[in-house]
Amino acid sequence: MTTAAAREAVVVGGGLAGTAAALALADAGLRVTLLEGRPRLGGLAFSFQRGGLTVDNGQHVYLRCCTAYRWFLDRVDGTALAPVQDRLDVPVLDAGRGRLGRLRRNALPVPLHLGPSLARYPHLSLAEKAAVGRAALALRRLDPADPALDRQDFGSWLRRHGQSPRAVAALWDLVGVATLNATADDASLALAAKVFRTGLLSDAGAADIGWAHVPLGELHHTRALTSLDKAGVRTVLRARVRSVAPGGEGARWRVETGDETLTADTVVLAVPPAETHDLLPGGALDEPEKLTRIGTAPIINIHVLYDRKVVRRPFFTALDGPVQWVFDRTEASGLDHGQYLALSQSTAQAEIDTPVADLRARYLPELERLLPAARTARVEDFFVTRERTATFAPSPGVGALRPGPATRLPGLHLAGAWTATGWPATMEGAVRSGLNAASDALGALGRPRPAPVFDEAA
Repeated sequence: MTTAAAREAVVVGGGLAGTAAALALADAGLRVTLLEGRPRLGGLAFSFQRGGLTVDNGQHVYLRCCTAYRWFLDRVDGTALAPVQDRLDVPVLDAGRGRLGRLRRNALPVPLHLGPSLARYPHLSLAEKAAVGRAALALRRLDPADPALDRQDFGSWLRRHGQSPRAVAALWDLVGVATLNATADDASLALAAKVFRTGLLSDAGAADIGWAHVPLGELHHTRALTSLDKAGVRTVLRARVRSVAPGGEGARWRVETGDETLTADTVVLAVPPAETHDLLPGGALDEPEKLTRIGTAPIINIHVLYDRKVVRRPFFTALDGPVQWVFDRTEASGLDHGQYLALSQSTAQAEIDTPVADLRARYLPELERLLPAARTARVEDFFVTRERTATFAPSPGVGALRPGPATRLPGLHLAGAWTATGWPATMEGAVRSGLNAASDALGALGRPRPAPVFDEAA
């Protein structure tokens, strides 16, 4: 395409999906406008100020196998600010039994890389460990792209493969709840297979954990905005899109906000499914009502500031209680004394509306049970952040509801972690979706598609 209008792109939504799409389109030579309704970029992975603290709304991690998100970090010059462990090492505390276990890998190839760690894992019996090994080998043989797997739940599959309730709680849900935001009984077998096959059974280093050592806003807003500016993207914040419709003569699409009308040759909608449904023109999808059937799942984060250091580890996870994953956010938040812990609590349906006082009464004693030093420390602050629609619900059957990047209308493309990436609702899935949408848009324009930044099989 050679006309100016044919080289214009509008991306609606400035989360990770939209930002990735905008960068990829701009890198390919299109003139891009990115519209975001909030006063910041980053979607649901952002930071805010609370007094002198910079607080992430939720704790987010990624794995070494998350090559699309690693591309994003590199693209915004943030890789050094969110390093990956040298080797997977997850401390697992069981307060009820008074035991500390570790899930860590060695340098041997898959599946031997986790063998010694599993053999020493104190939270499972010898029989349970042997059964876990057999289930892992069976899981490795599954194809996550098989639609039949999407209609099954992971919990039933685990029981058929000899997994005890303790093994599910101490291993499978330990990983699955954090990555899927669902327990095994509520999770699609296809998505669970994707998580475990890619993270633990594909490459020895695939599950090494990375996380931001600075506020998420530094990566997903500040550095992303700088990179967008350098790429020539016009970024408009506080821009609520009212309509997206086929344009008139000389412009394929028209995008209306409260302040302006934009024309473009291609549009990427990178907003949640309900908002996408409302903005889609007629005929864009065969069954647009499917978007309204994609459920959501909440996450809460509990933030505790102590007057002294109560744990030396950068993070740990816990069994036999309500506490899931705990991260030390002291340095990243700017706190210059004491210690700031953030508890990331997935599958939070039962607590999303619980008053802060009740959560305090529940979780502070649990932290004292897990961390003896917390028993004598003073709590200087306790607050809660809640994301009611933190992720799409990875329920059995959700795969049939997730559309790909293409629509039936030329020039209109979809992005978002909820689209058909094959991944659950992770930062990796969000960035992949944006790159998929950009590649689809460029192909439709007759332009070269960018070289893939991730392995489609991963």
